Amino acid sequence: MNDLVSIITPTFNSENYIEKTIESVREQIYQNWEMIIVDDCSDDATCLIVEKASECDKRIHLLRQEENKGAAEARNRALQYSSGRFIAYLDADDIWMKDKLQKQVTFMIESKCGFSCVSYEVINDMGKPLNKKVHMLQKVDYLGFLTNNLLQTVGIMVDTELIDKKYLMMPDLRRRQDAATWLQILKAGYECYGMEEVLAQYRRTSHSLSSNKLKAVKGIWFLYRKVEKLSFPFSCYCFIRYAVLAVWKRIYIGRREKYEFTDVYKILPIWKR
Repeated sequence: MNDLVSIITPTFNSENYIEKTIESVREQIYQNWEMIIVDDCSDDATCLIVEKASECDKRIHLLRQEENKGAAEARNRALQYSSGRFIAYLDADDIWMKDKLQKQVTFMIESKCGFSCVSYEVINDMGKPLNKKVHMLQKVDYLGFLTNNLLQTVGIMVDTELIDKKYLMMPDLRRRQDAATWLQILKAGYECYGMEEVLAQYRRTSHSLSSNKLKAVKGIWFLYRKVEKLSFPFSCYCFIRYAVLAVWKRIYIGRREKYEFTDVYKILPIWKR
């Protein structure tokens, strides 16, 4: 439990949220961490807020990009700068519960797993819970993730003693670069182990890339065809299965505060390419 956790946080015009995000890290029970914040040419007060925080806590490091290159490039720079055994991801508008790091590091060490994701709840711009809690499957592999995109950056942690850092280098994509990276790890033969407990809050803002449903759908198709280069028939199958699960989730959420995919996941078999 003395291993350093490197927290990777890209920022761009995040003045409304970054202070709360940093605060949620500083309040962690697990204190052996470094927070690497890479600013992607913000033109608001983001850097001033981060600089002030770094003066109070030397574990917080601010790196500035010379030109705007997107979240993938920012995360890759932070990864190269990192020195921790564990790599955790936290976007500039998301929040962790106080025991997130402690419980996730313990879980990964005891389970001897290199890749994990905690469950999380969704909040709005103002930080108000949207009555939507996303609970992870016990395990997910490459084919499972293609059609059941549960993994969220706010919950991801990787043990670099078990998984080479090269698999964490994100492709140069403006959209879905995080999902493409998790697929890189899964495709290499590693499985992602899920934690049932909700330990993070994912903020769904009105202007976020993922908030536009049409763009999200296009992003999924782009991921199948251009990034993973799946065949057209298999891409269609994955997309249909993804859509069915998405509809089922919304119906289920309307009846209960949380949902799980275990039952429906079992009855929808994976077809071979």
